[in-house]
Amino acid sequence: MKLAIIGTGYVGLVAGTCFSDSGNDVTCVDVDARKVESLRAGRVPIYEPGLEDLVRKNASAGRLSFSTDVGAAVAGAKAVFIAVGTPEGENGEADLQYVLAAARQVGRALTGYCVIVDKSTVPVGTADKVRAVVAAVTSHPFDVVSNPEFLKEGAALDDFLKPDRVVVGVDSDQARALMAELYAPFVRTEHPVLFMDTRSAELTKYAANAMLATRISFMNDVAALCERVGADVDMVRKGMGADRRIGYPFLFPGVGYGGSCFPKDVKALATTAREHGLAFDLLQAVERTNARQKRLMVEKARAHFGGLEGRAFALWGLSFKPRTDDMREAPSVEIVSGLLAAGATVRVHDPVAMDAARRVLGDRVTYCANPYEALEGADALVVVTEWNDYRHPDFDRVKAALKSPIIFDGRNIYDPRLLAARGFTCHGVGRPQRAGAAG
Repeated sequence: MKLAIIGTGYVGLVAGTCFSDSGNDVTCVDVDARKVESLRAGRVPIYEPGLEDLVRKNASAGRLSFSTDVGAAVAGAKAVFIAVGTPEGENGEADLQYVLAAARQVGRALTGYCVIVDKSTVPVGTADKVRAVVAAVTSHPFDVVSNPEFLKEGAALDDFLKPDRVVVGVDSDQARALMAELYAPFVRTEHPVLFMDTRSAELTKYAANAMLATRISFMNDVAALCERVGADVDMVRKGMGADRRIGYPFLFPGVGYGGSCFPKDVKALATTAREHGLAFDLLQAVERTNARQKRLMVEKARAHFGGLEGRAFALWGLSFKPRTDDMREAPSVEIVSGLLAAGATVRVHDPVAMDAARRVLGDRVTYCANPYEALEGADALVVVTEWNDYRHPDFDRVKAALKSPIIFDGRNIYDPRLLAARGFTCHGVGRPQRAGAAG
């Protein structure tokens, strides 16, 4: 099947590559000529495990190509996926200008019946707007489908190739049949394709992300309570997760959520609710909790040292989560900014996000080639992203490099009792403080 993907960002590139891997003829289109040339050369602009190899494989096989020419890509395509950005607007709403501009271009390029698929995360009613924009510029028949993505950065290929469900909002039998055929190779193990109306599909994406963000924020509030009453959030988490109605995923407290989805989608869903006369107080609380949580490690450091002027900190982990170089809404940015504003200096390391971090943090921090280099001369270590690289360091080497054996564990990846036995003082999230040697 001939397909066109408009947008080669995270969603578009993963979708186009995976569709080509199942035998489809896919052209990915982007307005950025330099990006297109880089992709043609087999260089992927984002870090996602396995993606670069899969791009090269399918490009070599002739199933995957990259272009700046929307007209050539859309002509004769059975389906066109719009996967462009929907940045946050001034009032928290999703900005649809790029989606509607892409839809207009697609409409002008149609040569016959086509299914136009909204793959971008869009608010309720976007399919209707896309339909109106396309209808204004073409006489060819078409259908508009909502097909939200549910990819986890760091595991996107598995999520696309082996989805737990595929959500498709359709308004015609013809579009439904085409989408069922397209996704058939990915749901052979009986994971469902959930067909519904377009508005329900659009809302499903926002509701799912808001629920996951709520779980994270709820556990961060529980962690705060644990610290006040002397409980251990890890024990509480295990007790809660054993309830099958709740389960363990997304019950880990930490320094807050980030990335391209949760922050933007929570705001967009709250804005949609507000536009329809609903306050949705819970989501406002989720946002407040997340903002507070990103400041937590700085507050703990200030409480421990009494003041941060002239202090130096090592920071491990910059990306908003492991297995990605995505710095969007990363808690590390808030933590670094808070430390610097208090008069401290910061030395940082991340396994893959150093280049991306430079574009955000500039020359305000010192970038180190390995984790131990970041420790040199630091008063304490702050762990921000739970990369496997940091889970089992040489603690004797860590202790020798630090001015004082202090660790602020923003992801609870270390056992505070073991650290205390080694002479460290560990400040976790929602756990009783374990003091070792004086800092």
